[in-house]
Amino acid sequence: MAKMKHSTAFVPDLFTEPEAEASDFLTSLLDKSDSLYVKKLSVNDRDWARLSNKRQAGIYVPSTERDGNFFPPLATKERDKAEAAEIRETYFEIEWPTVGQVKRARLVHYTSKGEETHLTGLPKPPFRDAPPASLLVVGKSGGRYKALVVDSESDEYEVVHDVLSLPPDFHSEIFITTVVRREREEKTVSFIEEVVRAFFDGTFPELASRYGAMPTTSELAAAARNRYLGENRLRSLDPYAMCKPGDALRAISRGLEYEIFKDYQIKARSIDLARMILGDDPSKASLERVLRAVVLDFPKIDALLLSAAQQRKSRAGYSFEHHIDAMLADAGVPFEKQVVLEARKRPDFILPSKAMYESSTRQHCEALVLSAKTTLRERWKQVKGEMRDCDLYLATVDESIAVNAIKDMASQGIRLVVPESLKSSDTTEYKAQDSVLSFKDFFENDIAARRKLWIANGIFATGV
Repeated sequence: MAKMKHSTAFVPDLFTEPEAEASDFLTSLLDKSDSLYVKKLSVNDRDWARLSNKRQAGIYVPSTERDGNFFPPLATKERDKAEAAEIRETYFEIEWPTVGQVKRARLVHYTSKGEETHLTGLPKPPFRDAPPASLLVVGKSGGRYKALVVDSESDEYEVVHDVLSLPPDFHSEIFITTVVRREREEKTVSFIEEVVRAFFDGTFPELASRYGAMPTTSELAAAARNRYLGENRLRSLDPYAMCKPGDALRAISRGLEYEIFKDYQIKARSIDLARMILGDDPSKASLERVLRAVVLDFPKIDALLLSAAQQRKSRAGYSFEHHIDAMLADAGVPFEKQVVLEARKRPDFILPSKAMYESSTRQHCEALVLSAKTTLRERWKQVKGEMRDCDLYLATVDESIAVNAIKDMASQGIRLVVPESLKSSDTTEYKAQDSVLSFKDFFENDIAARRKLWIANGIFATGV
């Protein structure tokens, strides 16, 4: 049993689990909690744990969630001065299994500061070590609370997003787990019935054939783009006709397209898995067969699930490139895509052309390289070599980049291009960094200034 440090006589019982990895704790939290409070941590929500000069001690809780029946109700604090502004508060214990502590937390609302409410009395390590945009996940079960911080660079981060269907612009919300499960089942109930019917009818192979072929990444991207344009009554992805073109890219790639992709993948992969375990002949199906298949074919099952995970990751990268391609084309910007350069380098986009990029007589500002990566981590170092006396821009929707990495990139001459909401967000480190610009600024300033030079050289949109 994990040894818990605590400030009161509270002794963990069945709600406390043995030591395990963060992923195990997260799985338990998602599966066993009656309700969940999830918040994407702002810079201030993290800085209090690592900087001694910060006044905020803990995280900010929006009033709607403070009063959303997840946390214990607040009570008015007795004060020495009757005329003093009211302070409403409550104390309760939260178990933090990843650090082996039980802490007495305080949810406090200082009415003199409007609706501002803070949750304090939290352990520092999970918040101190968390990269930007990490998630606080608090589970409530039988009136007891358990919490952990989910690193935005971890695989568990994607698990939370998938299980709770968090949108790209998610900030915070209370989830009732029975509602989450019911909504997930309602989305798939007709497909489940179709699978069951096909199995007992002996038409599993035909069903697998019908759902087995996944659309190409370009087909998925086009479907998501068309849906977005229709829902927003837009004729194209022309960034000059949009207030927030980067937010549009993010909504399409990380939101709409991912939902379309998941629908296709769950059908294709679940049928593959069912056939692997049950076979195609219903007369031979039995509990013994299922158990044997799970044990004997575990390597195949593991490979199938790993393949599905890799498919999700590769789709995200291609998706982002496809939508940037469409936006450049709709903007009438000349570019070439994935051209092979010296040393077999293959930048995502060269503007305005490979010929201009390789010209020995051009000016520095007459060409640029635009690379696209949904997540950066250390991969930004791969694009350094794509510069050849020109500016290098790196487009991303990654929220987890720390300020020291941003400065490292800037020192290498790399400028980040991010969605408008991420540039101004309190959850990212982008706001104060001059080397980070929004897609809106990229098109209206950096591209617009160069277009005059390109036009003067007779270079117009290529339609590539």
